[in-house]
Amino acid sequence: MTAPLITTSDGKKMGKSEGGAIWLNPDMLSPFEYWQFWRNTNDLDVIRFLKLFTELPLDDIRQMGTLQGAALNDAKKVLADEATRMLHGAEVLASIHETAGSLFAGKGGSLDDLPKIELSPQEAAGGVGIIDLYMKLGFAQSKTECRKLIEGGGAKLNDHKISDVKLVICTADLSDGIKLSMGKKKHGLVVLGS
Repeated sequence: MTAPLITTSDGKKMGKSEGGAIWLNPDMLSPFEYWQFWRNTNDLDVIRFLKLFTELPLDDIRQMGTLQGAALNDAKKVLADEATRMLHGAEVLASIHETAGSLFAGKGGSLDDLPKIELSPQEAAGGVGIIDLYMKLGFAQSKTECRKLIEGGGAKLNDHKISDVKLVICTADLSDGIKLSMGKKKHGLVVLGS
């Protein structure tokens, strides 16, 4: 069986060589990250991807094809919901929506679906550099890339811009855990393990 290479509207192929694999295994990519991948689809690709990656009736998809501007975000949410439901089941969607609302709509609530790393008490006591934490979360391909993102103002700790690439996180910083953000789309938690 063969299938044509799937590309995005900008001509890039979809695949692991174009900025990270989209894993189907929840141990390698959480259901929230999977949902977020589809939610961040380019406006020009949404309708085509709804046709390719969901089982929605074509008439419903055609109706969404008339949406423009901010209204197109509704179609992106439908794509994300449908793709995630097919892979991980409908039961994960409520938690994903709550997490997305907490992050992007300022609604408060749970961040439990975000990627999470635990630092051992020994690691935390010795302190861990902010760049190393971003690398552990998988938010950058290299320390150089991470450093440039921080210097460019694209990194946040608990929603505050990080200005020091040499920032070290230690036990006292992790009493309630911390949220790290890279750009507008990557968010994760760092907590103290037992």
